Amino acid sequence: MGEPKKQQPVFTKVDQLRPMATGLNLTVKVVNTKMVVPRGNQGRQMRLAECLVGDETGMIIFTARNDQVDMMKEGATVILRNAKIDMFKGSMRLAVDRWGRIEGTEPASFSVKEDSNLSLIEFEQVTVVEQ
Repeated sequence: MGEPKKQQPVFTKVDQLRPMATGLNLTVKVVNTKMVVPRGNQGRQMRLAECLVGDETGMIIFTARNDQVDMMKEGATVILRNAKIDMFKGSMRLAVDRWGRIEGTEPASFSVKEDSNLSLIEFEQVTVVEQ
């Protein structure tokens, strides 16, 4: 019995992101980073930043927490592994929780498409009741 073959990760482009998607792998450039003061964190020091990231298909806000903030420097290219889409006030936010990771990588050759920000699109949750 040989080693089981590792499956190559499938990479997604920003314009393919959809609400509540999980298990996402993306290579993105950090356009800018803005520190946010989290509300009501009861004495625990938590660092939070909203980072505008993107690729050649569009941009989205990535929520960086704690040590992730250090990786998300303006102009950096990063690989987001096992990322997910969280919804915040009806708009999409990209995030990496403890099951995923952020890796620095070589500067990307693409230019970020800055006229298509997916976080500006507002989604409405609709409950469907079957009769």
